[in-house]
Amino acid sequence: MFPKRYERQIIIPGFGEKTQEKLSRASVVILGLGGLGSVVSTYLTAAGIGYMRLIDRDKVEESNLNRQILYDEKDIGEWKAKIAEKKLKSMNSRIEIEGLREEINDSNIYDLIDDVNLVIDCLDNFETRFIVNKAVVDLEKPMIHGACRGFSGQVTTIIPRKTPCLKCVFRGNIYGKDKSIIGTTAGVIGLIEATEAIKYVTKIGNLLAGTMLVYDARDLVFEKIEIERDPECEVCR
Repeated sequence: MFPKRYERQIIIPGFGEKTQEKLSRASVVILGLGGLGSVVSTYLTAAGIGYMRLIDRDKVEESNLNRQILYDEKDIGEWKAKIAEKKLKSMNSRIEIEGLREEINDSNIYDLIDDVNLVIDCLDNFETRFIVNKAVVDLEKPMIHGACRGFSGQVTTIIPRKTPCLKCVFRGNIYGKDKSIIGTTAGVIGLIEATEAIKYVTKIGNLLAGTMLVYDARDLVFEKIEIERDPECEVCR
């Protein structure tokens, strides 16, 4: 029997305890614990994902606090991975959470993602995203990609060899040096990423596979754009 904390999702028609069991057996890695990672990790903790590996290289800074909801003023100067691990464990003691202070690079990315079911991209730069993209294609690991700046953001789900990878769609850093962000944009995009993760694990609903969901908060518009694999892609062709 599952604890009462999961009752409201278990009673969803077509969900039930068997679907909750899928969540409890699933393992994910969350790459980046900033605005997106804070939201994704919080809601997957609440949903009962069995194991989460949290990766971030940075300490909490005051400028993070407009969007990174896992942290508060007393956390400034502390390592995000350790603070996130501690706080998320206090939210749900029944799941396993591991926070790692790592800088993602070509040498360690394969070890960081090889033994999990799902990779969730909550990173803040495309240089690192492209390193991860190559690894998920090589290992054939599904990945949920999310990114945001200012009042806009995007989400897609990548199934290697079946859907476009990031290099099929993007050639470089689409945001340049722009670091602007309103906190609610990270909240919306992070929630969509968490929802996609739950859908992937439970096999409920249709994923954003082969589709880029683009969000514009200024006009409160969501647009789905069909994306295709590039036959000349240097990563997944």
